Amino acid sequence: MYAVIETGGKQYRVEVGTELEVELLDAEPGKTITIDRVLLVADGDESTIGRPLVADASVSAEIVTQTRGPKLISFKYRPKARSRVKKGHRQELTVLRVADITVGGKSAAKAAKKADDQARTERERTEEAAVAQAAKDAELAAKLALGSDDAVPARKATKAKAKADAPAAAETVVETADEPEAKADAKPADAKPAKAKAPKTEDDADASAGSDAADAEVTAESAAETKAAPKRSTAKAAADTPDADDAEADAAPKRTRATKKDE
Repeated sequence: MYAVIETGGKQYRVEVGTELEVELLDAEPGKTITIDRVLLVADGDESTIGRPLVADASVSAEIVTQTRGPKLISFKYRPKARSRVKKGHRQELTVLRVADITVGGKSAAKAAKKADDQARTERERTEEAAVAQAAKDAELAAKLALGSDDAVPARKATKAKAKADAPAAAETVVETADEPEAKADAKPADAKPAKAKAPKTEDDADASAGSDAADAEVTAESAAETKAAPKRSTAKAAADTPDADDAEADAAPKRTRATKKDE
């Protein structure tokens, strides 16, 4: 909400909290004055224009201080008359701070305060939420850090256990690899011996006995011959054996080779 006021023969556009310098007013600093000459009041899209003043509208302002404006020089010159007039002037001013604008029972200060309170409440609520979230994040970070610290000894213990279990696993693998050999060794022992067929008649028994004796004699004779025969090396045997190529060479007639001298 804003308003247009008139004071000291001049018009000013003011809002709540506006500070402005106006013509000298007969009031001491710190006091509050009311300006009734309100020419226009606007609130959002609604505006009220006075003819010449707005009814039931006023602006209250606080006197901040009394001051003086900058020095102004007034110089008058009249040619050919030897007339020259020079004057200086500093305007007395009053600094005002607008406290409230009221129109039709509606106060701009109260509306601004309410909006400010809502904004402050919202800001405080946001800050509280941010603080709570920061606390939760810190707690979560502490838990994660504690979990990581606990995980290091656990990993070390797992690695140590794995190293301790490694020899046992190797022994198990070796035993597993040896099992087939043991089974292979066990098979001949478990194999059943072949059963000898008994002869049906006495003649068959005598014939088989005679054949066994003959076989034994032949085996003994071959063994004796093998012992008696001198051992010859392979190289010597190859040397003693005539080569087929040498035999062919001896059998073929030798041809004489003609030379230039004979011709």
